[in-house]
Amino acid sequence: MDQERPLRERLIDVGADLVMSEGTSALGLREIARRAGVSHGAPRRYFPTHQSLLSAIARRGFADLGDRFAAVAAGARESSPRERVRAIGRAYVGYALEHPGMFELMFRHDLLDSTGQDPSDEPRLRESTLPLFALLVSLVGRCGAAEPSVTAAALWANLHGVAQLWGWGSLPLVLGEDRAIGVERLVDAAVDAHLGAAPA
Repeated sequence: MDQERPLRERLIDVGADLVMSEGTSALGLREIARRAGVSHGAPRRYFPTHQSLLSAIARRGFADLGDRFAAVAAGARESSPRERVRAIGRAYVGYALEHPGMFELMFRHDLLDSTGQDPSDEPRLRESTLPLFALLVSLVGRCGAAEPSVTAAALWANLHGVAQLWGWGSLPLVLGEDRAIGVERLVDAAVDAHLGAAPA
């Protein structure tokens, strides 16, 4: 751990490393402080509550996911809006399966609600989701959806369900011998279900 890095960022780095490697149950304030090499009270100088530190760690996850969205969207710039939606959907589910601990933290209701968050701790976690959703709404609108926000929200819920159920092993179980279908086919099916069948 880089001791010269400002302590606030070090604490977030440690928390992000912990949740990626050990899951959300490892994110105790004392353990984060210990691994950052500081007293257990030191994080309180930057994060008045445990929840505010967890929110900062989760914002790191949304930043990483946003970078992934930007990369796939840029790579598919010459593609149709539908193909860009498909690429973003695959990136979303892929991130969830690669980083299940961070994904779980990012969508914890108590953190997204931000009710217990210190007013000085900005931006609020829920605001980290808005640019990602706005990108999806924009692309869905360019695909001709009559109600882009509603369609994008339904598609997002569908993709989130694919990620959760695949990560828990439920989808592979029910697919049985058809599990070779794979996550990408399920993402494609979700996109088709919400945007209509792809043009021939």
